[in-house]
Amino acid sequence: MAKDYTYDVLVIGAGNAALTSALAALDQGVSVGILEKAPKKERGGNSMFTGHMRFAYDSVDQLKPLMANPTNAEIDKINELLPAHTKDDLTELIMRVTDYRSDQEMLEVHVEESYNTINWLASKGHRWVPNFGPRAQFVLSMDGGGHGLQSRNFGYVEAAGGNFHYETSATNFLQDDTGRVTGVRALTPDGYVNFHAKSVVLACGGFEANAEMRARYLGHNWDTVHVRGVPFNTGDGIRMALDIGAMPHGSWSTCHASPQDYELPKFKLPSQVGEGGHMSRYMYTFSIMVNSDGERFVDEASDLRSATYAKMGRAIIQQPGGVAYQIMDAKVRRTGLFPSSYEHASSAKADTLEKLAEIFDIDAKRLVRTVNEFNAAVPKDQEAKPSAYALDGVSTEGLPLPKSNFAMTIDEAPFEAYIVRAGITFTFGGVKIEPKTGKVQHVSGRAIPGLWAAGELVGGLFHGSYASGSGMMAGANWGRISGTGAAKAALEMAPAVAAQ
Repeated sequence: MAKDYTYDVLVIGAGNAALTSALAALDQGVSVGILEKAPKKERGGNSMFTGHMRFAYDSVDQLKPLMANPTNAEIDKINELLPAHTKDDLTELIMRVTDYRSDQEMLEVHVEESYNTINWLASKGHRWVPNFGPRAQFVLSMDGGGHGLQSRNFGYVEAAGGNFHYETSATNFLQDDTGRVTGVRALTPDGYVNFHAKSVVLACGGFEANAEMRARYLGHNWDTVHVRGVPFNTGDGIRMALDIGAMPHGSWSTCHASPQDYELPKFKLPSQVGEGGHMSRYMYTFSIMVNSDGERFVDEASDLRSATYAKMGRAIIQQPGGVAYQIMDAKVRRTGLFPSSYEHASSAKADTLEKLAEIFDIDAKRLVRTVNEFNAAVPKDQEAKPSAYALDGVSTEGLPLPKSNFAMTIDEAPFEAYIVRAGITFTFGGVKIEPKTGKVQHVSGRAIPGLWAAGELVGGLFHGSYASGSGMMAGANWGRISGTGAAKAALEMAPAVAAQ
């Protein structure tokens, strides 16, 4: 019979939010256990596939301590592209992309703590590197991307004494007669085990890998969508929390879903990082997107790609067959923004639009009409200035559905089409927390004793869309807050216990 375990702090999950929680708790000198649903080979969650965290900074001088020996040329380039990303900038961006629905108290904490958290991560040994490539959505990326961040996090947690339990799925909370959470019951390869703890941090992701929950909350066709990350985020933590009365919060009917190559696998595993190339297809901003009827269905450049890509998946999944085509001409390749990943994309090239339509079975007459009408609406007295960092205001004129920026005619052969589908990254609905402490809130309006949360199972910050890098930043922010709070609460209860 499998034995029970006892820790001061128990962390459920092993993504960025969970490992940040574990690190913060370990800083307080308590014993920490971490439950990871995946086998050790596939540990780390969706955080293994990401690239950056979006945080506020007032000047490039604040970025220098985060980088290892930046060159003068790199500093000059950052000053040229994004010399500051202030708290006001970050607040306005997140409010804009969420249609001003972001929880104001959460947003305030998120913005205020972002640079503090980045500095804290840097103190652990993490570093950032300049990123000016065509796929860049921020001027700094994590050294080694998400895989590098998580590999270091696992090393830091292990070195500090954190104990990992792999292939261990939490199924329900343990509670005492006061309602305090005292641990979890979990299924291990050897059977059910009780993990006892003075404090529990829930940080095991959203429900993006659960087809039933996607259909229930996101709607028609979402049960068939492909997942951009791991198959392990099936909403277990959310279900467990709701079962003991946690308050649901945020946007349960929207999610982060972006344009991905049509050949996107059903899901991806951390052991596959680096295999198959990048499947993201984010050149829609500098093209037009049409459905199989040859008609546009979205303003491709209502904002910068970093502010719109997470909502484009919903627009695509609503089209016939759940697919779309990014149409562009030879001029786009001369912008300097064409990513190498597109060279290996599901695509077609032809000397005429009619031939291009034939290859992909797009309605040729409608496609030609759509492109001609689009070309006629491109202003003749303005030249588009494609950029990943600044809008140019060059908008079509007179179309019912405008392209608000980067409007360029599509009239120079060869013409290209890239077939894309929606790929879901994470869901926005989750549990309500007290923003300053990370404590999970009960439907009665008070905190659930002994329970904190962090990461993508926390609802309220994002609605409809999100700004790139904000999910990782939120996970790290509330990971640090919740891990610290959970550890301090454990210390107040009794002297720290050794891991058992």
